[in-house]
Amino acid sequence: MTGYASAQHSTANNSNDSEPKVQAAGHLGLEIRSVNSRFLDLSFRLPEDLRQLEPALRELLVARIKRGKVEIRASIEAANSTGVAEPTPKLLQRLNAVQDNVKAWLPQATVLSVADVLRVAAAEQGSTHDWSFALMPLAEKALKELLDARQREGARLATMLTERLEQLRALAQQAVPLVPKLVEQQRLRFMERWKEAMALTDGSTLPEAAQDRALTEATAFAIRIDVAEEVTRLSSHLDEIERLLKKGGEVGKRLDFLIQELHREANTMGSKSSALELTHISVDMKVLIEQMREQVQNIE
Repeated sequence: MTGYASAQHSTANNSNDSEPKVQAAGHLGLEIRSVNSRFLDLSFRLPEDLRQLEPALRELLVARIKRGKVEIRASIEAANSTGVAEPTPKLLQRLNAVQDNVKAWLPQATVLSVADVLRVAAAEQGSTHDWSFALMPLAEKALKELLDARQREGARLATMLTERLEQLRALAQQAVPLVPKLVEQQRLRFMERWKEAMALTDGSTLPEAAQDRALTEATAFAIRIDVAEEVTRLSSHLDEIERLLKKGGEVGKRLDFLIQELHREANTMGSKSSALELTHISVDMKVLIEQMREQVQNIE
């Protein structure tokens, strides 16, 4: 199921008047995006400082999410990212010493520019804070929001599936009374044909035998087009799907299987169809079942 959640964490300033105010080290942001997929597919985009926490994040997500393509993105923004990072005298002394050492060995090396110094100062200031302790609580908060969003979407999908179930039940009820009518029509058609055939014979065939043959053919036809078993199995699958939707939980894979069984019964009804009405009912069923299949693949 689809979903999106984000959470942020910033280091707080020290507001104690007896101590100098400490500027915030920066801002940690975490986003979790989820799109539909039949299986669980996790991808991580983490800063290098947080890369070691990927196994812990993976374990957290696998324990709570069973299906979907999930992307986890974290970013660290330094407090002075909107301005210029001012290098400290200690950093300038260290850079000067390193540059003199490099020039001693490589006289042709290019000297450090102001942009190079500012870039090193920004990187040093951004890496002074350990964000690893804040990442996991932040991930748990974002994951809870994501699961809430997925739950709301799941409720909407369950409502849609319930509506399709009722439509399938109605179509099945339309198919039930059609079979006896078709059998009776076919029986009368057989009898008329046999009567016409008897009128052309020389009387060597007994009328009773001809009538028995016609009734036998009509019975065989009734067996071939009887869809009572298919309707019964289809109703049973619909009841089970409705039960699973009310139960909730991890029902996606079981629903996948039941949808396949619904499609099989609808196909069988279509293959047995000898009347346009039953063909239309079978086609309408398959359209509804296909709509359900697309949504069931999104349910966890």
